Amino acid sequence: MRIDSHQHFWNYHPVKDAWISDAMKVIQQDFLPDDLLPLLEKNNIDGCVVIQADQSEEETHFLLELAEENDFVKGVVGWVDFRSEDIAERLKYFSQFEKLKGFRHIVQAESEDDFLLRDDFCNGIAQLEKYNFTYDLLILPKHLSVAAEFVKRFPKQNFVIDHLAKPNFKEGHFTEWEKGIKELATHKNVVCKLSGMVTEADWINWKQEDFSYCLDVLVANFGIDRLLFGSDWPVSLLAASYDESCSIIGKYFSNFSQEEQRKIWGGNAVKFYNL
Repeated sequence: MRIDSHQHFWNYHPVKDAWISDAMKVIQQDFLPDDLLPLLEKNNIDGCVVIQADQSEEETHFLLELAEENDFVKGVVGWVDFRSEDIAERLKYFSQFEKLKGFRHIVQAESEDDFLLRDDFCNGIAQLEKYNFTYDLLILPKHLSVAAEFVKRFPKQNFVIDHLAKPNFKEGHFTEWEKGIKELATHKNVVCKLSGMVTEADWINWKQEDFSYCLDVLVANFGIDRLLFGSDWPVSLLAASYDESCSIIGKYFSNFSQEEQRKIWGGNAVKFYNL
């Protein structure tokens, strides 16, 4: 299967979705499965994994309902409060949903740079392995050294870095990012999504070659078996069409073997998320 390992659905609400500023008017609207399916079909993509964008269990249930209604939605990455005293009970509850594959917390928005190392948060993360749940790391370059220490605490837990950990494509400053990525990649329980690149670049004037250096670093350090294609639709629409997001990855990997391309475009996602 060809899989988009990272996309979102929402019924837009100006308060709930306050992070969608007026500079992002193009995504100040509803985005649902009927909007995505034609784009997947046009790009020969068989299914997707939908990722939380709102930190509530209500949204986790909303995404699970959409997944049940739409066979092409192969998996859900939801949200749960890992800091909660009843986290064990909540994870046991969520384990009943076959399409729920893992969880994410919007760490990039937390005020503490070492949020990942909080005792209460780590207590929750420690309980994911019991249910074979994955964890998506949504972080910035400044968080990479902390993230390396974090994943080291959980050697049997499967982690995936979202959006390459958001390197600064606009300025082209990759020193801190590259150092952190190389450290994180030494942990074999960590994989990385090739997603969300265009929104970290110049939204209007990005070019294919803007992404080449960072993709080279990822291939060299993670290898083909630990990289997953993801679109980050509809957030990606701020800077590129769905076709263009696919084209960036297609062009970069065009000279790789068919087997290597198969892994990037879905094989690795199927394995990581147990689709």
